[in-house]
Amino acid sequence: MTAPEPSGRNRLAGESSPYLRQHADNPVDWYPWGEEAFARARAEGKPVLLSVGYSTCHWCHVMAHESFEDESTAALMNAGFVSVKVDREERPDIDSVYMTFTQAMTGQGGWPMTVFLTPGGEPFYAGTYFPPQDGHGRPGFPRLLQSIRRAWESDRAQVEASAADLTSRVRDALDRASATAGSAAASDAERAATLAVDRLASAFDATWGGFARAPKFPSPPNLEFLLMHHARAGDGGRRPGPLEMVLHTLRRMAEGGIYDHLGGGFARYSVDERWLVPHFEKMLYDNAQLVRLYLHAYQLVGEPLFARVARETLAYLEREMLDPEGGFYSAQDADSEGVEGKFFVWTPDEVAAVLGDDDAALLNAVFAVTPDGNFLDPHHPELGRRTVLSRPRPLDAVAAERGIAVDELEGRVAGWRDRMWRAREERVHPGLDDKVLTSWNGLALAAFAEAGRVLDDERYREIARRNAGFVRARLWRDGRLRHVSTRGEARIDGMLEDYAYYGLGLVELYRATGEIDRLRWAAELFEAARERFRDPERGGFFESPADGERLVLRQKPLFDAATPSGNGAMAMLGFWLARYFERPEWEEAVGEVAALVREQLARSPSGFGSVLQALELTLAPRREIAVVGPAPARAPLEREIARRFLPTVVIAPAAEGQGLPLLDGRGVDGGVAAYVCEQMVCDLPARSPEELAAQLAGRR
Repeated sequence: MTAPEPSGRNRLAGESSPYLRQHADNPVDWYPWGEEAFARARAEGKPVLLSVGYSTCHWCHVMAHESFEDESTAALMNAGFVSVKVDREERPDIDSVYMTFTQAMTGQGGWPMTVFLTPGGEPFYAGTYFPPQDGHGRPGFPRLLQSIRRAWESDRAQVEASAADLTSRVRDALDRASATAGSAAASDAERAATLAVDRLASAFDATWGGFARAPKFPSPPNLEFLLMHHARAGDGGRRPGPLEMVLHTLRRMAEGGIYDHLGGGFARYSVDERWLVPHFEKMLYDNAQLVRLYLHAYQLVGEPLFARVARETLAYLEREMLDPEGGFYSAQDADSEGVEGKFFVWTPDEVAAVLGDDDAALLNAVFAVTPDGNFLDPHHPELGRRTVLSRPRPLDAVAAERGIAVDELEGRVAGWRDRMWRAREERVHPGLDDKVLTSWNGLALAAFAEAGRVLDDERYREIARRNAGFVRARLWRDGRLRHVSTRGEARIDGMLEDYAYYGLGLVELYRATGEIDRLRWAAELFEAARERFRDPERGGFFESPADGERLVLRQKPLFDAATPSGNGAMAMLGFWLARYFERPEWEEAVGEVAALVREQLARSPSGFGSVLQALELTLAPRREIAVVGPAPARAPLEREIARRFLPTVVIAPAAEGQGLPLLDGRGVDGGVAAYVCEQMVCDLPARSPEELAAQLAGRR
C-alpha cells in the first residue's frame, strides 16, 4: 500500500489533473480514484468519502479552504474514512454515476459533490457543499463526518443493506426506462419539435433573454435547436418566435457582464437574470459553442455585433487557451489571489489611473462603472463594491448625451478597451486548468473550422487543422481515443462524448477545407463508438465502453447539460455521416436515441436540445450542395454558401475523384461547379457565385 508522500504532500501530488494537484498539500490523506483506495477501505472496514469537483469551481475552492485545509477536519476524515478525490472533467463517467445517486437521494446536484460509499462503491449518503459549521439548512461538515462514522460503526450491516437497496432501485429504474424506450414506437418528431418551441417560449425572459430566472445559463443546445427550427419551419406566427428568442438572448449576453468586454469570451453563467454578474470562470465548452451560435446569428441577419463577438471570443481562445502544440486547455478559474472575480472588476479610480479623468468619465458611462459598483465578494467584503463591465445602453445614446459623434466614440472606445486590457494583463491572472479534453476540443475544433468557413479566415482553418493533428497524434491510438492529455501524457480511455464531439468537429473541418480524410476519420470514430458504446438490445449508447472500468452503474447520457448529451451528439453524427457516405444504417442512431427520450421529451424538452437538433435534421427536406474543383477555384462558390445559415444541408466541397458517393460522376475537367440538389433532384451545375446565389435563393 502506497504511503503518503513526504513533506506533508499526499498521493495527489503525482497526479496529472490540475484539480487533484490543487489538493496535494491538504492534510487529508487523499487517494485518487482507483483500486488502491477501495482495497484499503475493504482491509480496514472503512467507508469511502468521495469528493468530486473541478478546478474552476468556486464552491469547490471554498469547501477546500474551509474543510480540506483544516487540520481538525482532516483528522476526522483520516480517522474514519478512506478519502478519494475525483476531477469530474477527467472522469465524467464517475461523476455521472454518483451524480445520479446524489440527485436520487437529495433531489438536486452540483459541485462540489460529496458522497459516502461502502467499500464496494455503493452510496449511502450524498450531498454537495457542506459548510464548516451548521448553517444555510446544511449540517456542518465536521458534525456530518462524526454522525456518519457513528452510524457506520454502530450498524454497518444496515448501512450496507440500505446502500445495496438504493443501488438496486436506481439500476432497476434505469433498466425500466431503457426497456420502455426500446419497445416504443418512434416518437412524432414534428410534434416534439413544436412542443419544445412552445415550452421554451413559455420560459423565455422577454426582457433580458434566456430562459427562466437566476442563475441563468446560456444553454447553447437549446438555442441552436431554436435556430434550426426557424430555418426549417419559420416562426409559425409565434411571439416570441424561435429566431427572436435567440437573437434577443445573444444581444443581451453580449451587453452583459457575462461577456468579457476587454478580453473576449464568456463566463460560465450569470448569478442574476440580467447576465450582469457572472461566476467568472471561463470554460472551453461554453465559448466554443457560443462562437458557433454567434456565427449562425450573423449568417441569418448580418448584424456586425454577432461577427465581432465571435471574432473576439475566438481571439480569447487562441490567445489564452491554445496549447503550443494545438490542443485547447479546459478552463480558467474564477478566482485570482484567492478572490472571486478580482482579475475582471474595476473601480472608477482604477479606470482613471489607466485613462486619465476625462477619458475615464466617458468610458465609465459606456461600461456602467460607478462608485457604488455592481459586485461585492461575500467572502471579502473588505474589498468593497466594484464593477463588472457591461454595456447596458446603446452607444448612440451615450454619444448623444455627451455630444459626440457615434463613429468618433466607437473609435475611442476601441482604443480605451485596448489600454484597459493591457493594464489588466499586469494583474495576477486566474488559474488555468491546462488539461486537454478530447470532447471539449471537438467543440473547439468545430468552432474554429466553421469560423474559417463563415468568416473566410484561413487563420481559423489552420488552427482547426493543427488541433486535428494534435488529437490524432496524441489522443488516437490503436483505433481508440483517449479522454485527456495532461503534461504530455494521454490518459483514460475515451468516453462516448469524446467520439461524438470530435467526430462532429471533423465534419465541420471537412466542410471548411474539403479535406475528405477528415470526414473518413469521423466515420472511423463513429464506427468505433458504435462497436464499443452501443446498446445492441435496447438502442442508444452508453457513456462508457463495454470493455471499460466497471462502475456500479453503466448509464446512457441523454440529458444535455452545458454541453450536448452524448446520445444527442451521436445521433447528429450518425445523420451527417449517413448522408455523406450513403450508409442509411448509421442514420438509425437518430431514431434509437429519440425513442429513448420519447416520454421525457414530452415532459421537459428543454433538457434535450441536442436530440431535438437531430430530429430537425430528419424533418428537413433532403438537400445537398456539392462543390467540385480545385480548392482555389472553389473559394468564390464556397463563400456564397457560407453567407447562408443552412443547418440541415449536406455541404460537400472536394477536388475531383475523392471517392465520396455524393461526388460520384461530378467531375468538371479542371474547372469548378456547384451542384444544388433537393430530394434527389439536382439543378444544372452552377459555375459562378451569381448562378449559385440564384439557385440558393429561398432555400434554407
